[in-house]
Amino acid sequence: MFFSLFLILFLGIMGGYIFEKIKLPKLIWYLFVGILFGPSVLNIIDDSLLSLSSYLRQIALVIILTRSGLSLDFKTLKQIGRPAILMCFLPACFEIIGVVIFAPLLLNISYIEAMLLGSVLAAVSPAVVVPRMIRLKEKGYGRSHHIPELIMAGASCDDIFVIILFYCFKGIVSNQNIDINMALQIPTSIILGLILGMLVGFILFFLFKKLKWSVITKTILMLALSFGLLALEEFAKPYISISALLAIIVFSIILLKKDKEEATKIQKNYTSLWSFFEIILFTLVGCATDIHYAFSVEGAILLGIILIALCFRMLGVFLCLIATKFPWKEKLFVVLSYLPKATVQASIGGIALSEGLSCGILVLTAAVLSIVITAPFGAALMDFSYSKLLEKEIPCFENEV
Repeated sequence: MFFSLFLILFLGIMGGYIFEKIKLPKLIWYLFVGILFGPSVLNIIDDSLLSLSSYLRQIALVIILTRSGLSLDFKTLKQIGRPAILMCFLPACFEIIGVVIFAPLLLNISYIEAMLLGSVLAAVSPAVVVPRMIRLKEKGYGRSHHIPELIMAGASCDDIFVIILFYCFKGIVSNQNIDINMALQIPTSIILGLILGMLVGFILFFLFKKLKWSVITKTILMLALSFGLLALEEFAKPYISISALLAIIVFSIILLKKDKEEATKIQKNYTSLWSFFEIILFTLVGCATDIHYAFSVEGAILLGIILIALCFRMLGVFLCLIATKFPWKEKLFVVLSYLPKATVQASIGGIALSEGLSCGILVLTAAVLSIVITAPFGAALMDFSYSKLLEKEIPCFENEV
């Protein structure tokens, strides 16, 4: 296992550095490393590491959701108004609808499996989008209409919305049908997740105020409670349904609302953790990918469905911006910025396969193809178009004599 970790981390860092220099998302390199050294090609990665991939994927998902919760500024959403609220869910819904219309026709899968596939494809990637929006904000582009803030806030909520949908659809696919008990489990899971998250959030806030712990200690405690919530969900599963992931999001949001300064410090630690898990996650997703299936007829059809779904997504983004004060150039930039996929697809793309669902290999292959296609293409579109589509607001001191 240690040699496998050496290969993944060393080659990941070296290749990732080169990819950043040539303006390509480094996660594409991580995927390539996983495919190359995984079972489909050279088969070098140790089986003991691959057997842990589902647990590592779950940890990565906890980090993603906690970071989203700790950065989800509702004041920004309120300030921007209707477009920001709609961007949180409408583009994802349109993309899922596109998949549900065409996937059963072209892939001969059920409509509920198509919903599961659509929920995996529907999320935008914070890993690709957020760093670019921060740079644009610092440079003054799109500042007058809060374009970077709109995209960052929408992307965070979009991920949360899609992950919740994914787990709802996965539960239905696993049970093969929708009965009354299954239908009741979904709202019960959401309500209990909200209550549990609020309870944990207020307890954490109280502890952080009373006990002068370091930021790293607070981060470790949050991780411990996150794992505890996942364990509680697993333990309670035979009796009652609880959404531990929703609880993790909620307690992160409460911490941000109660103490923004402390939440920002903790978020930086989670960002550092993500730097490690990002390499592991994307490499293991590459390892799990069946490269032969990706180049088969089904893989070609999946590619077509992904492109069709992107068209639906673009329509959804455009509808969010109707009757707003944004000029058409800014609307076009927002549409292009909502194309890249990566983080969520890598986190949940392999779950269906690891749980033995019949559509598992199809869902994972679709997740990988969507990353490979949209991450570099979307990043390039943002990098080359922002100076042409967004107005630059010059800081006042630059005009002073």
